[in-house]
Amino acid sequence: MDEQRETLQRIVSTLANKNDEIHNFIDMLNHTIKNVQVNSSNVISELDEEFDGLYSILDEMKGSMANAIQQEEAHKIQALQDQLSQCSNALESSEELLELAAQSLDIKDPVEFLKAARQIKDRVTMASAFRISLKPKVSDSMSHLMVDFALERRMLQSVKFLPVPKPPEIDLAACLVADNCITVSWKMPEEDSRIDHFVLEYRKTNFDGLPRVKDEQRWELIDYIKATEYTLSGLKFDTKYINIRVQACNKAVAGEYSDPVTLETKAFVFSLDSTSSHLNLKVEDTYVEWDPTGGKGQEKIKGKENKIRSGAPSPKRTSISARSSARGSRDHFTGESYTVLGDTAIESGQHYWEVRAQKDCKSYSVGVTYRNMGKFDQLGKTNSSWCIHINNWLQTTLSAKHNNKTKTLDIPVPDRIGVYCDFDGGQLAFYNANSKELLHTFRTKFTQPLLPGFMIWCGGLTVSTGLQVPSAVKTLQKSENGLSGSTSSLNNIA
Repeated sequence: MDEQRETLQRIVSTLANKNDEIHNFIDMLNHTIKNVQVNSSNVISELDEEFDGLYSILDEMKGSMANAIQQEEAHKIQALQDQLSQCSNALESSEELLELAAQSLDIKDPVEFLKAARQIKDRVTMASAFRISLKPKVSDSMSHLMVDFALERRMLQSVKFLPVPKPPEIDLAACLVADNCITVSWKMPEEDSRIDHFVLEYRKTNFDGLPRVKDEQRWELIDYIKATEYTLSGLKFDTKYINIRVQACNKAVAGEYSDPVTLETKAFVFSLDSTSSHLNLKVEDTYVEWDPTGGKGQEKIKGKENKIRSGAPSPKRTSISARSSARGSRDHFTGESYTVLGDTAIESGQHYWEVRAQKDCKSYSVGVTYRNMGKFDQLGKTNSSWCIHINNWLQTTLSAKHNNKTKTLDIPVPDRIGVYCDFDGGQLAFYNANSKELLHTFRTKFTQPLLPGFMIWCGGLTVSTGLQVPSAVKTLQKSENGLSGSTSSLNNIA
């Protein structure tokens, strides 16, 4: 009995869920019907606007052409009326002269007749009737202002609803990942002159292959792309891959997205490890700043606040104690080793990051080290650390340091320094991050994992990670490898 009751309850529950699904589907259908009605009304309104626009254009063209015809008519009529007036005047003068000649024929006195004949002859010679043109100055034809709308009529008759654009095809071979940018190229499967623009979407991921539904970031959208190529710039490559897809749009509708492609964007990402830093350094993610108080000033103020409170234990006093112990646990470097390390080790591959110093930095070093660096050690003064050092105290100098040996570099100090590490190839190179000019190269065989290292005295440093190895650096490295024999003098401190 109980088993049958439980079975019946499951059946009822399933039926209730199915009823809910049907109710939801009915609501969705009703909502879709309303949307169809609203969208149809909107499309009809837009169609009316389009045809009203066509009517307006035709009315404007008709007015303009009618005005041109009227101007031509007025010009021709004026020219013919001027010619008609000239002819009327000439005819009047000629008739007057004929009448005078007829009267002269009746003169009997030979002397008077000769005199009258000479006068008539002179007037006939000068008569305007003999100088005037008897051909109309303008034609009465107006056919050159006729308009043939046959082509336009055929075009209007061929007007149809816009088709849905086909999905573009991403040209994977033409896509490029370099210099912290991704260039995406695509093409249409066939010619389509109605395409107005393209939409590109991209999404970072740590999975190779097709996009996944779960555990994915949202798509980022780039709209109104007119060309069939687009470059995503200023990216931080903090994931291993990126999914990309493109859709074509005409004035009315957007087509389906292209098949997504996955591009590899692996890069070295790390933060500054506050647990490894000197107490006189204030560390926040990828920024480190010199702090001469070592946080003691704030602790004194907070300590005074707690003394004012009652003697009972308080959460404030407990949190201070916790912070004090945390501060002690991160006291990895001490003395004059004002150092902080990265929190991620390099064990293989080629990696690149950049460092920007504040203008008021008096002294700082940028490099790499093995994990065995002592709490009093400084970058470049051990056989397990390599760096370049910038000193802005009295005069600005740039030098390369390793194993407590220094080589002064006669090169201007850049605003940003690029660090390139080829662990397997045994190269550590420093660049002017703006011009990609090579500052110095260490060559050695790395036998242990490397940590990025930074030393600073006064001022602050900002570290940029998640960067692709710039193509200019790759080119210089190839040249360096080809000339390694001739540049060995630069690396004798390695």
